[in-house]
Amino acid sequence: MTGGTGFLGCHSVAEILRAGHRVRLLVRDPARVAPALGPLGVGPGSGSVRGLRHHGVELRPGDVTDPDAVAGAVRGCDAVLHAASVYSFDSRAGAAMRAVNVRGTELVLDAARAAGADPIVYVSSFAALLPTDREPLGTDSPVGVPRETYLATKARAETVARRAQRAGAPVVITYPLATLGPHDPKLGDQAARVRNALRGLMPMWPSGGFPVGDVRDVARLHAAVLSPGRGPRRFLAQGRYVGTREFVRVLRRVTGRTLPAVHLPAAAMLPVGALASLVQRLVPVHIPAEYGAIYTCLVGRTVDTSATDRLLGPAGTTFETTLRDTVRWLHRAGHVSDRLAGAAAVPDLSPPHN
Repeated sequence: MTGGTGFLGCHSVAEILRAGHRVRLLVRDPARVAPALGPLGVGPGSGSVRGLRHHGVELRPGDVTDPDAVAGAVRGCDAVLHAASVYSFDSRAGAAMRAVNVRGTELVLDAARAAGADPIVYVSSFAALLPTDREPLGTDSPVGVPRETYLATKARAETVARRAQRAGAPVVITYPLATLGPHDPKLGDQAARVRNALRGLMPMWPSGGFPVGDVRDVARLHAAVLSPGRGPRRFLAQGRYVGTREFVRVLRRVTGRTLPAVHLPAAAMLPVGALASLVQRLVPVHIPAEYGAIYTCLVGRTVDTSATDRLLGPAGTTFETTLRDTVRWLHRAGHVSDRLAGAAAVPDLSPPHN
């Protein structure tokens, strides 16, 4: 597996281990493994990793852009899960996204095919299918040609994965939605956006919306598709389309805060986002107004998750539960104060529910 210390990756590792598999991780920095996996019940929550194993997880130091490291990591594995990706709408990360998202995918999928892995799971994104006039997005949706760097690199990587599928390789493509939930080791864009909203840094929201899912549902999907001998398949992760007005409304409900917000047409906000992207290259502080996020709201579509519902059952985590758990984790991790978390700062002693 690649990307095992990221948000989707660490949750997927924990779920795959619970399913009884053994896991080997290709990791750039082994010291990140314990902080990423420990809070999910895989070993201690902090500290350095000694040797090449960490509580049943075998570690192979290396980078997905290094052909030798990738080939060595996949050798001897029954299946491969490629989750490594640079996910950011930060205009400064373009070179890294092209190297990891596109070239890294080519290297991992080629090495997995050469090693005879089955299945080869590639973690794509619903964003690879945007923009489109078709609705809802589904597993047969064409690859998009988006006007934004992150989305464009995921679309190019999607083309690589589909080419392998057409050649008969046992590639399974999963499409996480805009993913939220507890425990994001690197505080990615989605969790950071919720934090910024709680901090009052996002008083203006674009119209439109985007499909949202829960990281725990994505992890369950990845554990469920690891059976060999089923050939090429595609699955949109569970979740649903959420308009930005509903997003703010539910955030108000789970925190009990007013959170003033002005909603403007996404098309009118695009020039502001484009300007912010240009300025972002010149300043070290991250600017919350991101062209990619506005663009996604403009072109976002509903999703057809029926194939995944048949595999996992229709009861995915509700958006309100996902958002509440995200805010609670942000509070527990020290990313927001008691005041900013509001009612979500109160410990929930009730049994887990959807």
